[in-house]
Amino acid sequence: MSIPVSLTELREVAAAFGSTPYLLTVGSDGAPHATSVMVAWSGDLLVAGTGRRSAANVERNDQIALLWPAPRPGDHALIVDGWADLRSAAAGGLELVIRPARAVLHVTREAPAEDGPKPPG
Repeated sequence: MSIPVSLTELREVAAAFGSTPYLLTVGSDGAPHATSVMVAWSGDLLVAGTGRRSAANVERNDQIALLWPAPRPGDHALIVDGWADLRSAAAGGLELVIRPARAVLHVTREAPAEDGPKPPG
């Protein structure tokens, strides 16, 4: 089940999840790419450092998603869809300026104990 989050309340909701979501981009071959980023707010925009692969993906396709995982199974995850632009970072390198378009809290499922992951070995 998803609960829409208005863009006016997104900053407050995101603060409860912390500043390290996963950034999801798509490569030129259609393959998804996920990486952890640290985000900070700048007005209504989010700013995040980026690596070469994510930057190259954004140059080809500026649509991105941010995912803050649920803290525990059965809790909500935060998913933000938007667009990203590349710019030079003050400290060198590149950073993304992310313009959120929509956001939802998405409930995760709890796996039955017998179907849960088994430890290796």
